[in-house]
Amino acid sequence: MTDGLLGPADVRRLAAELGLRPTKTLGQNFVHDPNTVRRIVKAAELTEHDVVLEVGPGLGSLTLALLPACAQVIAVEIDPLLAERLPRTVAERAPETADRLRVITADALRIDTLENPAPTALVANLPYNIAVPVVLHLLARQPSLRTVLVMVQAEVADRLAAGPGSRTYGVPSVKASWYGKVRRAGSVPRAVFWPVPNVDSGLVAITRQPSPQVEVPVKEVFAVVDAAFAQRRKTLRAALSGWAGSAPRAERILVAAGVDPTARGEQLTTEAFAEIAVQARKDHA
Repeated sequence: MTDGLLGPADVRRLAAELGLRPTKTLGQNFVHDPNTVRRIVKAAELTEHDVVLEVGPGLGSLTLALLPACAQVIAVEIDPLLAERLPRTVAERAPETADRLRVITADALRIDTLENPAPTALVANLPYNIAVPVVLHLLARQPSLRTVLVMVQAEVADRLAAGPGSRTYGVPSVKASWYGKVRRAGSVPRAVFWPVPNVDSGLVAITRQPSPQVEVPVKEVFAVVDAAFAQRRKTLRAALSGWAGSAPRAERILVAAGVDPTARGEQLTTEAFAEIAVQARKDHA
């Protein structure tokens, strides 16, 4: 039973109808396995009241699985051809859910806060080349999002979910954890995509939690994070010298924040980076 979901033959037929040749530029790898999209929807733990934001719906494989599980799907698609075809695909395969779909033809990195209704969950198969910027942008711009479940390149999934001290802990890990609790939510085999990508995929779940309460804008905290990881092998005293204006000032700020100047960025928690930004503001005052 496919429940109107798209199988391999359906995906290829739709692509042929549209004259579509998946492009690496847009990171287009379409899911053609009904069991995979069912699994993603189940992992998202949606309720009938959720408004789902889906980025890059493509031919509609995941969209068709999401619609019966929530109140509405807001699908953001950059490709006008795909955006135009999606409502028709839903009307043909799941007409009873067609009124729950809203399609926005736009670049997800350029959309501002969505309202009436505001999305409560981000569920998407994200183009690999923009996965991290999209997740961070939407968490920043959509305070209504309480949960995130995205399929990304396995390596990116590892980086997003990594904790302090891990070899893969870095800028994406710290920034994602600013918005909530991040965890790996499973792996996805290459064979469920068309065309088959040359990398493995993974699921990442984020549960929104209050960000650290600090008296500085988040952009100042993130500036510290960017500087700390720009030269991973350097101590924080050295890595932050350019950001602080000098190594002695960087050391002074670090000491005031309770951070060892000889430590490295991968050892620090999100809260520690926030405290460095706070002490830098005080030091400047």
